[in-house]
Amino acid sequence: MTPLEKIRSIKMPFAELKGVTFVEAGKDRVVARMHVRPDLCTAGHTIHGGAVMALADSVGAAATVINLPDDAKGTTTIESKTNFIGAAKEGATVIATATPVHRGRRTQVWQTRVETDDGKLVAVVMQTQMVL
Repeated sequence: MTPLEKIRSIKMPFAELKGVTFVEAGKDRVVARMHVRPDLCTAGHTIHGGAVMALADSVGAAATVINLPDDAKGTTTIESKTNFIGAAKEGATVIATATPVHRGRRTQVWQTRVETDDGKLVAVVMQTQMVL
């Protein structure tokens, strides 16, 4: 099973609710897309910060899963920090790309860049995942 097949086989109800689609996965990079629907927006028809953070969390968690040690039981987010840079308008597609900063036996740290489909930076998220 490829890393992308593994991620797609995992039940992630909240990611599904948000409409997250994983499009690329490897040990060093996981990429997902999410359409900016009206129910993911704030006033002004721009993506809600919580939707950006939740997208990044899902992608970082998926990246951790495919990098877990063989004896691990799972993962959970223990810290996340988001720097909001720009906005994405309703109707756009945002792309989240997670890359590793640290992959240890007890924790992993991932940086996720969230950009619009035309390359405009929306946010940079650093998250720490605990290996269970």
